[in-house]
Amino acid sequence: MVITGSINTLSAKWVDLIPAENRQGDVVKFNHPFFQADAMFVGEMLCMLTFYIQLAVLRGPCKRRYGSELQPESHKVPEFPRLIFFLPAMCDMTATSMMYLGLTLTYASSFQMLRGAVIVFTGLLSVAFLGRRLHPHHWLGIAAVITGLVIVGASDFLTDDEEAWDTYGIITGDLLIVMAQIVTATQMVIEEKFITKYNIPPLLAVGWEGTYGFVVLSLLMIPMYWLYVGKLSGNERGVLEDAIDAAVQLSNSSLLVFALFLNIISIAFFNFAGVSVTKELSATTRMVLDSVRTLTIWLFSLAVKWQKFQYLQPIGFLVLMVGMMLYNDILIMPALRRRGYCSSPLQTDIEPATGHEDEVDSVPNYGATKNKLNANTHLPSIFIQHCIEAANTDDGFQEAAVHH
Repeated sequence: MVITGSINTLSAKWVDLIPAENRQGDVVKFNHPFFQADAMFVGEMLCMLTFYIQLAVLRGPCKRRYGSELQPESHKVPEFPRLIFFLPAMCDMTATSMMYLGLTLTYASSFQMLRGAVIVFTGLLSVAFLGRRLHPHHWLGIAAVITGLVIVGASDFLTDDEEAWDTYGIITGDLLIVMAQIVTATQMVIEEKFITKYNIPPLLAVGWEGTYGFVVLSLLMIPMYWLYVGKLSGNERGVLEDAIDAAVQLSNSSLLVFALFLNIISIAFFNFAGVSVTKELSATTRMVLDSVRTLTIWLFSLAVKWQKFQYLQPIGFLVLMVGMMLYNDILIMPALRRRGYCSSPLQTDIEPATGHEDEVDSVPNYGATKNKLNANTHLPSIFIQHCIEAANTDDGFQEAAVHH
C-alpha cells in the first residue's frame, strides 16, 4: 500500500512535468488534468477485472478440487442495483478532476498532505446527514487538522523557489485540492447511506465507480474541447481540455506513456492491496502506513528537486498526524484514558440523535483505502493464492483455510 500509493501520487506529478511535442509543434509540459483523471478511472476499472478473475479462479480449479469446502456465497456475484454507484462515481469524477488540476499547480507533497482535509468535511457531513454525534476528541482532531492544513498551505506560500510556480497558482492549486475533499466527503457519506447496506465486494464497487466515471468524463471531454476558458487553461488553445492534444503528446513521448501507464497501474494495485489487507490491519497500522506514504512522497520530491525544503511543511505534517490520531481515537486518547486523565466517551457523551446505541462510536474511519465500501470482501487475494498453491496437495486447502 505504501509503495503503490506513493507511486500513484508521484507518477501523477511526474506526468505533469514531462515535456512533449504538442499539436502546434511546440515542446511543452503535459498539462491535461481531465485526461489524467479519465486515465485514473481506467485503473479503477481494472479492479473489476481483478474481481472477475478471482471469481473465475473460485469457480474453476478451486471449486473443482475443494467445492465442498467453499462457502456458497464466495463464488457468486451479489445482487445489487448497479445504478447506485452512479452518484458516488460523479462525486469521484469531480473530486479527482479538481485534485489533478490542483496538482498541476502545486507540489506533490502538499497534494498528499492537504488531502487530510477530508476528515474535517466527513465529520461535519456525517453529523448533518447521518445523524452522528461527534465526541470532544473528534472536534479536537478536526481543529488540529485545520491547523495543520493552514501550516502546510503557509509553507507553500512562503517557499523560496525561483523555479516554482507563481504564488497565486500554488494557492489556487492548494485550494482546489482542499475543496475537492468536500466532494470526496460527500461521496463517502452517500456511499455509507445508500450502498453499505448491500454486501458488495470492494473491488467490484471500485470497478463500477471507475466505469461510470470513465464513461461520463470521456463524454464530457467532448464539450470541454470547445469550451474556451482563456488563462485558466493549461493548453495553447485555451480550452478547458484538449484530449486530442493530449493524445498527440503521448504519441510523441514514450516516457510520457510510461509515466501515465505507471499511474494507471498503481491506482489499480493500490485499491487491490487496500481491500486485500485492510481486514488484517489495525487502525493504528493503517495510519502509520498512510503517514509513511506521505513522508515518502515528501522526501522523494525533495530528493529529485521537485521542491525545496520549507521548515513549516514537516511541522504541518506532524500537526495533521496529531489531528488524525485524535479524530480516529488512536494512541493519544487511549493513552490518556489508561492513565485516568479522561473517561470513555461511551460513559459520558450524550446518545446520538438517531437513538441507536451501536452508532455512538461509529464515526467512520475513512483513511484506510479509497472507496472501500465493505471490509468483508468475499475473496481475499491471499486466500486465492494459497488456494492455487495448494492445488497439488491433499491438505493444502485446509491449511490455507485455517490460516485465514
